[in-house]
Amino acid sequence: MSPADIPALPRGVRLHWDRVRETWVLLAPERTVTLDTVAHAILSELDGIRSFGEITAALAAKYNAPQEQIAADSAGFLGALHTRRFLDLR
Repeated sequence: MSPADIPALPRGVRLHWDRVRETWVLLAPERTVTLDTVAHAILSELDGIRSFGEITAALAAKYNAPQEQIAADSAGFLGALHTRRFLDLR
């Protein structure tokens, strides 16, 4: 994933607080992915406007962590979601 890519949740996919499981999930038609706190933090930053580079910079500032490490971890996670069609790249 390049810093210029703009990740966005596609139509029909959304973040949702599951009251039964008491955790965040990613809902898609006939599919659900349970999210840990790191995954939720990354997905919460997606707005379909900001680039991957801008998102990782914001996460680095928010969590006082190296942007390169956040970019590497986020790219792997978002790449896996993209492969499974839970994420669009513009």
